[in-house]
Amino acid sequence: MNYYLLIALCVIVLLSYVFDITSKYTRIPGVILLIITGMSINYLLSYFNVQMPDISGLLPMMGTIGLVLIVLEGSLDLTISKNKSGLISKSISSAVIQFVVFVGIVTYILVSFYDYPLKTTLANIIPLGIISSAVAIPSAAGLKKNDREFVTYESSFSDIIGIIAFDFIIYKNSRFGESILSFSLELILTILISVILSAALAFILHRITHHVKYIIITTSILLVYALAKLIHLPSLVVVLIFGLIMNNNHLFNTKYLQKIIDFEGFSTELKSFKNITGEFTFIIRSFFFIIFGYYTYVSDLVNLNNLLLAVAISLSIFILRAMYFRIVLKMPLYPLLFFAPRGLITILLFLTIPNNWALPFINQGLITQVIFISILLMAFGNMLFRGKKEEVLTVNTESLL
Repeated sequence: MNYYLLIALCVIVLLSYVFDITSKYTRIPGVILLIITGMSINYLLSYFNVQMPDISGLLPMMGTIGLVLIVLEGSLDLTISKNKSGLISKSISSAVIQFVVFVGIVTYILVSFYDYPLKTTLANIIPLGIISSAVAIPSAAGLKKNDREFVTYESSFSDIIGIIAFDFIIYKNSRFGESILSFSLELILTILISVILSAALAFILHRITHHVKYIIITTSILLVYALAKLIHLPSLVVVLIFGLIMNNNHLFNTKYLQKIIDFEGFSTELKSFKNITGEFTFIIRSFFFIIFGYYTYVSDLVNLNNLLLAVAISLSIFILRAMYFRIVLKMPLYPLLFFAPRGLITILLFLTIPNNWALPFINQGLITQVIFISILLMAFGNMLFRGKKEEVLTVNTESLL
């Protein structure tokens, strides 16, 4: 039986790899295929009356690890420079303002017209307002460099802002003014800890001679994230700052530090660390969505009561995004309009909402439908963008002839 399990695990990894490669050509996000694969596995096991142990408890843990690794991988690709200040400010403002407006409007409707408690409503709506970097970043691989960087910045900061807001609502029980003050102090403390930790880990990565070192760095980041989470600090900030410092080490390339650090050698170490992080992220993300798909049922996806609300939520997300791009950013709608998928972080936060805070109409079926709709729209946008590029290429070729 152990060999059958080993074969199944290997097949899942290979399938995920095939999905990842083919998504660049088909423009169908691998996440959709992973969820469908998980649903298919459930159907086959039920058909052959094969009993599986309950592994749903793995989802929150794998989701947390996946989230940390995805933000780390994304931040390791972000470069800070003067010529990118406009891109960075636009992407961060896009993440913040769209999140605040979406959550604010939906919360106002539910509190004012349906008399739901404010904190309970916020806890349920915040997960739906977050762009999933786990889905958006890999799917943006075929975009132009500037567009790809915009998606990476926007989705990474959307994750961070969403988690900070969610933790603030869930864990802060004092009065609003006191909560804001304590949260501000915690954020400042977290940033200081992050900078010190990043410097220490970067030095260790550069100096350690043992052949096992990348896994030690990754484990240390996960440990600090978990410890910060236990004392309710905005722990994802630690991961983001570490990645930014590592990838932008050129900002610290001074004559004094050149005596301590071989920056050329450090760049080589960093490249290897990025590769290892990418492979870890791939494995965790693959199994997370497979397991999520395993516990997703077709009945959840075709539930008409949920579907109408899911369509309304999804349309409001993309209409708001289109208005913001046109009116505020004054940017072209294509292809970035479609890169607002919901995914891992939405699932993870939904699973951590206390049972007594759950709203009756926010259920796993609705969450799954919103995720599917937003990802399918992103796939459509990707296909449309590829069609436009091919059309432009054809026109340019004909003009040359």
